[in-house]
Amino acid sequence: MKEFKDKVAVITGAGNGFGAEFAKECARRSMKMVIVDIDEADVNRTLATVKEMGAEATAVVADVSLPEEVQKMVDTAMNTYGRIDLLFNNAGVAIPGNILNVPERDWEWIMHINVFSQVYAMKRVIPIMKAQGTPCHIVNTASVAGVVTADGMPAYHTSKFAAVALSESVYYDLQHDGIDNIGMSVYCPGFVQTDLNNCERHRPDRFKAPEDPYYASAEFKKGQAIAKHVIETGIPIDSVATSVFNAIEDNEFYILTHPQYTPLIGGRVKNMLAGKGPDFKALRG
Repeated sequence: MKEFKDKVAVITGAGNGFGAEFAKECARRSMKMVIVDIDEADVNRTLATVKEMGAEATAVVADVSLPEEVQKMVDTAMNTYGRIDLLFNNAGVAIPGNILNVPERDWEWIMHINVFSQVYAMKRVIPIMKAQGTPCHIVNTASVAGVVTADGMPAYHTSKFAAVALSESVYYDLQHDGIDNIGMSVYCPGFVQTDLNNCERHRPDRFKAPEDPYYASAEFKKGQAIAKHVIETGIPIDSVATSVFNAIEDNEFYILTHPQYTPLIGGRVKNMLAGKGPDFKALRG
């Protein structure tokens, strides 16, 4: 996809972080857009920003972990603009903690947001893009945590590996079916100054259980503190959207942000081929 002027983008998780930056870059490129977030105040703030930049945009308040809410998002785009050219499956959450202690409802929440929301969106948007027959693109936000692993966040790693595998497999299917007008990328950033460490405030009621002792535990509080630190000390978010759009223009599938993780990615593959399992001592070096 090379041309963006007057094309239509749909962006989930657009109230903060990457989604808000993608929306700003869409505005710079004179795109129309449907921006989506579970938080009304957040998505309206992004809406005001892109409108001040001269963009034509519509905000949708939706919980994309529900298929009917994703359908509402898609219907809004089609009823308002009549097309979808660029899809950012960007909504995401992070959950720390050991598998023995993290509540099962947290696993359900993170998988529904980080993986199922992408399934729901692609299932509905790919037929639209195929019918259009024009150059289109899908960007699924994953993480470097989807290509390398570490201790302390099995739920997050599981969801992000799933997002990477989902993207790869769907792209195989597009090629198998001869759908050559749809490009695809999986975005695998390292630590960036987003709002991810505050994702608890976006937790839907059906996934809440404040009486669960885990949320008052030292493990949970430690995980929250670590998340706050690594996000706030990550790379600035300003230039991220430009890099992602450059990758879209070049039809790059894997979008990586932190070169320092390249040896870890290569080392993981070498260990797999050598039959070596995860080594905590080697991880901590």
